[in-house]
Amino acid sequence: MKALFRNPAFCKLFFAAFVSQLGTVVGNMAFAYYMVDRYSERPSLATTAELMYSLPTLAVFWIVGVIADRFDRKRIAAYSDWIRAGLTLLFLLFVHYDLLFLCFLVLFLRSSISKFFGPAEMGLLQGSIDRDQYVQASGLNQMVMGMFMLFGMSLGAAAYHFIGIQGAIIVDGLSFLLSGLLLAWGDFPEHARTPNGKSLIRDLRFSLLLKDFLHGLRYIVGNRLLLVLISGFLFFGIVNGVFAVLPIFAMKYKLSPDQYVVHSSLITVFLGIGFLLGSLLGPHLIRRFKRAPILISGLFISSLLVGGLGRAGRVEVYFILVLLAGIAIAPINIALGSWMPELVSPQNMGRVNSLIEPVMMLGHSLALGGIALAFPVWISITWLHYILAICTVGVSFFYLAALPPLARKSLAHATAERAIAKGEMSKSHK
Repeated sequence: MKALFRNPAFCKLFFAAFVSQLGTVVGNMAFAYYMVDRYSERPSLATTAELMYSLPTLAVFWIVGVIADRFDRKRIAAYSDWIRAGLTLLFLLFVHYDLLFLCFLVLFLRSSISKFFGPAEMGLLQGSIDRDQYVQASGLNQMVMGMFMLFGMSLGAAAYHFIGIQGAIIVDGLSFLLSGLLLAWGDFPEHARTPNGKSLIRDLRFSLLLKDFLHGLRYIVGNRLLLVLISGFLFFGIVNGVFAVLPIFAMKYKLSPDQYVVHSSLITVFLGIGFLLGSLLGPHLIRRFKRAPILISGLFISSLLVGGLGRAGRVEVYFILVLLAGIAIAPINIALGSWMPELVSPQNMGRVNSLIEPVMMLGHSLALGGIALAFPVWISITWLHYILAICTVGVSFFYLAALPPLARKSLAHATAERAIAKGEMSKSHK
């Protein structure tokens, strides 16, 4: 861990991502409270705001990875922040004059621009640290995620209460400015910034974008281990979709109808604590047992815990099981997050990374659509938990059948490549 933070490029990248996410969480949560407070008789507006955060994925996913692989990733990430800072100024103006349609339009544009940040950041990270540091870096990201799960809602509520919606938006904009500056000051290796060489924007054509995007798809299909792992992200999207509403439904319709608001908020707190604990354990477990066993056993344990949530008859038991589920899920995310940079060549990292979110969103949408159609007419809240547990154990067995032989084959191939490279280096020295 200390070695990571001795790397100035990693430090700037880590704190840039942290500051950017902090501002986004504060701004988005404060705006959610503002919408509920100001337009309490029109709850659909708050839902519309949420759509403005998620819909851009479908609009730009096919282009963001191509851009990250063709152009300077440092500039893409920095300009992504700075453009969002400019849009945040417009957002502040539109909120002040209560121009809701324009507010939603700016939210959509901001979210669209933010999609360019992730693939560029992942590419910079891959090229700025050593292979044996991927697990530690992924563990740090999980810890940050756990912290935002713990404090994100509270930070948004505190910002809205003490400095108001306009103050929260200003904090949001300043965070983007600072994040962009940190990235601009970062000294990233040239092979991390432009792994495919330098390209000019004037040479960009729609046919070229489409060709590069299809190349990314063929790259994934041609790597069976990568394809199996990314297929699992459909399941993770389903889990995210179910968990988006499951805590509120479990409290409202089963365990705590009178105190469901407080208790559903506490579920996020316990899950965040579990993520933090799991993030500390994950790297040690992966070093000892490797990634495939951690993925498979983590999913299986999670399925048992989710099934237990369905049988829980008391709020306290539900909280404890959610905490344990967070501990089990965090190593799964660390295993996946640290495996991707090892499997994907730097030249294709942007395109592969950009395809993960739409796969997850498909699962997310399928889950929410299924719940909207079936609950509570055909399935109960208990069976929602059971179905999620069945899906989880199904993916666990799918990975059990597919991952170990593919992982062994990939390891043998990587070992052979390193041996050849070492042999060529020794020849050149002679």
